[in-house]
Amino acid sequence: MCKLHAGADVAGGGLDLSKGREILPANVRPTNYDLTLEPNFENFTYQGNVTIDLDVVEDSTSISLNTLELAIHSTKVSSESSVITSSPKLSYDDGKQVTTIHFDQKLPAGTKAKLTMTFSGELNDKLAGFYRSSYKDARDGTTKYLATTQMEPTDARRAFPSFDEPALKATFDITLVAEKHLTCLSNMDVASETEVDSEMSGGKKKAVKFNKTPPMSTYLLAFIIGELQYVESRSFRVPVRVYATPDKDIEHGKFSMELAAKTLEFYEKTFDSKFPLPKMDMVAIPDFSAGAMENWGLITYRVVDLLFDEKASGASTKQRVAEVVQHELAHQWFGNLVTMDFWDGLWLNEGFATWMSWYSCNSFYPEWKVWQSYVTDNLQSALSLDSLRSSHPIEVPVKRADEINQIFDAISYSKGSCVLRMISKYLGEDTFMEGIRRYLKKHAYGNTQTGDLWAALSDASGRNVENVMDIWTKNVGYPVVSVTENEDSKSIHVKQNRFLRTADVKPEEDKTLYPVFLGLRTRDGVDESITLSEREMNVEVPSIEFFKLNADHAGIYRTSYSPARLEKLGQAAKDGLLTVEDRAGMIADAGALAASGYQRTSGVLALLRGFDDESEFVVWDEITTRIASIRNAWTFEDREIKDALKAFQRDLVSDKAHKAGWKFQEGEGHIEQQFKSLLFGSAGLSGDKTSRLTEFRIIDAAFDMFNKFAKGDATAIHPNLRGSVYGIVLQNGGEREYDILVNAYRTGNTSDERNTALRSLGRAKQPELIKRTLDFALSSEVKEQDIYLPIGSLRTHVPGINALWQWLQDNWLTIQKKLPPGLSMLGTVVQICTASFTKQEHIDAIKKFFSERSTKGFDQGLAQSLDAIRAKSMWLERDREDVESWLKARGYLKKSTEGKL
Repeated sequence: MCKLHAGADVAGGGLDLSKGREILPANVRPTNYDLTLEPNFENFTYQGNVTIDLDVVEDSTSISLNTLELAIHSTKVSSESSVITSSPKLSYDDGKQVTTIHFDQKLPAGTKAKLTMTFSGELNDKLAGFYRSSYKDARDGTTKYLATTQMEPTDARRAFPSFDEPALKATFDITLVAEKHLTCLSNMDVASETEVDSEMSGGKKKAVKFNKTPPMSTYLLAFIIGELQYVESRSFRVPVRVYATPDKDIEHGKFSMELAAKTLEFYEKTFDSKFPLPKMDMVAIPDFSAGAMENWGLITYRVVDLLFDEKASGASTKQRVAEVVQHELAHQWFGNLVTMDFWDGLWLNEGFATWMSWYSCNSFYPEWKVWQSYVTDNLQSALSLDSLRSSHPIEVPVKRADEINQIFDAISYSKGSCVLRMISKYLGEDTFMEGIRRYLKKHAYGNTQTGDLWAALSDASGRNVENVMDIWTKNVGYPVVSVTENEDSKSIHVKQNRFLRTADVKPEEDKTLYPVFLGLRTRDGVDESITLSEREMNVEVPSIEFFKLNADHAGIYRTSYSPARLEKLGQAAKDGLLTVEDRAGMIADAGALAASGYQRTSGVLALLRGFDDESEFVVWDEITTRIASIRNAWTFEDREIKDALKAFQRDLVSDKAHKAGWKFQEGEGHIEQQFKSLLFGSAGLSGDKTSRLTEFRIIDAAFDMFNKFAKGDATAIHPNLRGSVYGIVLQNGGEREYDILVNAYRTGNTSDERNTALRSLGRAKQPELIKRTLDFALSSEVKEQDIYLPIGSLRTHVPGINALWQWLQDNWLTIQKKLPPGLSMLGTVVQICTASFTKQEHIDAIKKFFSERSTKGFDQGLAQSLDAIRAKSMWLERDREDVESWLKARGYLKKSTEGKL
């Protein structure tokens, strides 16, 4: 179809000068949309008409609203009973994505108006707005389509003309026109279904009209048309359903369905707030850009994040599905009922939903011990990204639509949730929840800023929360607290400074002083009352023999101890004086501080070696993560050094892996299953060779399982081991193993099985197989949403890293077309293809390539890649000889590497 509004006049969106935002003029406000849509699955177009009820706030001779890639066919403006204009002049501002309707007769302030527009659009393949998703019909192999939506953050304008800003809430009357055999879904339940004559096809169709929604933001609107099946639970006050396309086993929706029903009841009680909609639908969408989307009453998911087959998927997948479902359901209150007023408050949505998913998971599955893994998952994710200069504050100023997708990252989600965890510890969980209840009650159906949350928490606690917490949300980064021991042996000296992974903090970047909750752990317990709000201070300790800061790692900071103190803490861990969270967090801090020059890498290697008796999964998860970060930084170094680091990893994990074994018993614990899987994969991928405790070394065991699987035994590889087995055999195998995995991707019964095969392909190192993986990623067999999966594991070896970068350059136009810059997936692929390098020459090459191309929509991700490379380069300069000496002294490095580094 022709380019929309080609040659139109430039006009439109206003600028909120107080915050620099490009937003719509405030002369009118929408109150209700009456929207009808009819898709055509033959030519992938749709027709629509919308009538928007408006409150006229100021005398107006124009109305501006958002549109993107829509053809406007007719426009009428009326006031009360009179038509103002049925043929207005339209102008379009392409940059601001705003259509302005100009008319001569004035709309007086204080009156009501109606704007009616007919329009058409493409049922696009961009995973945004009103788009098409496809699947294979299991009966005849033909491709079938459904129409679905993804409006967040600013793509409602791509589906229909709208006032597409979160603060411009309105009610919606939705009607969908479709073939009679298709299922039609929207946010609300069905009000009526009638037979109509189709304007598009000329035949008879059904018009499904839905009940009016509560006041809500445009980004939460959703509608779906397609062949769908469902399972339903009536155990909650309103029906809860899980939908999927006919090619999926709908029985796999029961876990999420039952969990959702229980979670809605749990949230109603926790928030003291009824879920206000008459039903809850959750739909598995074959093509989906995010993990899930919290549309009010109609949540959409990637298939793998909603459907769960207990027999075909492992413990980690089950936990992921549970967390995603509970995350999206938390949004029904935090984000949907109460919504941030603009996108710089995104963290209010995402940070809370992330925290709440862990809170509810802990309530439902206490045996999962999720607050332990929170330290190694959410906290480390936040600290990792926020240690780069190219990070951003939690409350990040957002001016334009194309900037918004880039802040859906670990700062808004993980750091945001960590701030909430920190404040919940500071206030006490009961007080914190009471503040949340007051916040939701006061602002229901409205919009808020961060200060409104602080006010509610202050009201509930009697403390000035804003003074404490604003510093954390309005500033980029976090501190490292350096600890020295005073000569009096009765106190310690603590000092805070800005922490950067690149270890090059400038004086002007180190002016923010955070309120750091020290959480002092001693033999007497934990003292939560001490806060470091100045640059430095002395802190009394009951005994200098044992103390640790940041008990359970609820605080957002790193702690730097002397090598002697770190050694004592290692012994304290063996003596049982530290919690699981303490031990995992201490290892994480030591690894991050070595990477940034606060400690030597040899000290971290020694610390890890001292944890050989450790028995907890979460701690071992962090140990293997830190070994991986060292090995990744040394990726482009001499082979003997890399082999020595690999041998060190193997020494740490192999015996534990053999003792734990790789057989799974029915009823085995959730954590134990993940622990066995972690050890098996870590040992096998580091080249596990021999063991006196088993007849198979792990590599042989992996091949034995794989060969049985290849011969048709679908049960030969336990779901918990599938990813590890695939990775091990590809790392050590060749074309035969590669072909078997491609076939496993093509024929897998579940999305989890298929994705695991796809994710493993990059482990193959042979040049011809690397090329096949890269070609496969851009083929029609891999959906755009999954391009990152096959290429991700190419980052595990040098030939793959180099090939990825060349592939990105050679296929830039194709990749850009498949993954439009406005969507976050392009930034993800750019980071995958660049961030694994370690040298300044790599930075120079990346900068040169992108200096000649637009980086709009992913400039922040690219900057983060360059920062990460720079940090590794500086780490290597500092500690290259240190690591070599340590490895030599312990017999891991037998050959001289002189002159090869």
